Amino acid sequence: MRIKLDENMPEALVQLLQCAGHEVSTVTDEGLSGASDPDLLSTAASEGRLLMTFDTDFADIREYPPGSHAGIVVFRLGDQRWAVLGDLARKLVDFDTLERLEGGLAIVDEMRIRTRSAKKD
Repeated sequence: MRIKLDENMPEALVQLLQCAGHEVSTVTDEGLSGASDPDLLSTAASEGRLLMTFDTDFADIREYPPGSHAGIVVFRLGDQRWAVLGDLARKLVDFDTLERLEGGLAIVDEMRIRTRSAKKD
């Protein structure tokens, strides 16, 4: 799977995802730091990349409806340290959630992973 990490995601997540066989790019490496949310998601979608972020604005399905992008994972965590994020990211990988998320939205918090699929015609 092709994934883009927002500028607020740690480098350790790149390594975890690459070790799981995913192709990962980062907003920072591509010089997109500070880009507007719509521009960032548009770039990710044009590349066929799922976006991973801490930015809860991307969880607004009225603004970013499932099916209008390649997929979004929003981590909504009270504690954003790697010890917490890493465990949750491993669950996304281990349970094949990313593969099933094409065009959809996942909101990940400490207690659960909620998903909304893209509508199929």
